[in-house]
Amino acid sequence: MKKIEAIIFDLGGVLIDWNPEYVYLEFFDNDRKKMQWFFDNICTSDWNENQDAGYSMAKATEERVVLFPKYEKEIRMFYGQWEDMLGEAIEGTVAILKKFKESEQHKIVALTNWSHETFPIALKKFKFLQWFEGIIVSGEENTRKPFDAIYNLTINRFNLNAETSLFIDDNLRNIEAAEKLGIRGIHFSNPEQLINQLKTYNIHL
Repeated sequence: MKKIEAIIFDLGGVLIDWNPEYVYLEFFDNDRKKMQWFFDNICTSDWNENQDAGYSMAKATEERVVLFPKYEKEIRMFYGQWEDMLGEAIEGTVAILKKFKESEQHKIVALTNWSHETFPIALKKFKFLQWFEGIIVSGEENTRKPFDAIYNLTINRFNLNAETSLFIDDNLRNIEAAEKLGIRGIHFSNPEQLINQLKTYNIHL
């Protein structure tokens, strides 16, 4: 096994807590079944990811309202109250990132599915985002995970070697896509699990 030289971090769900239920659960009177139906059928994950790939949030909102006028209020809440969906830093993972930064043993970069319209909010809120040598924001590149183009872009832009790079993401789909391109991966669930998984790559923090 080749030595890992670069660590590629996902952001949302790994270093930053983001969850639309922070806005919608109260709106739906704590009825998770109703809330989940809304996410499965109206403001879906696929719909939101289209904006992560660079599509206008305003256009996406208006188009969805035309499709589902009965849910206009709920649809407009999604990006209208987006900042309220943004939670706090996942401190355990931030501590891991800090150790990587301080050790200077690995190149550290980030690869995130995130709208270019809302990412400046995160940059302002989370100072640790300045620790990366660079960040690939899907919305700025008009593509997203799990498409090959964004992984190849990351490798090329930061002069990485796929075989010596390790990608950390909370979405298994994204990990599997990276592994098909020769990038090794860790499917993130929590900071403690990440520390243990890093040891399998001979990375001890």
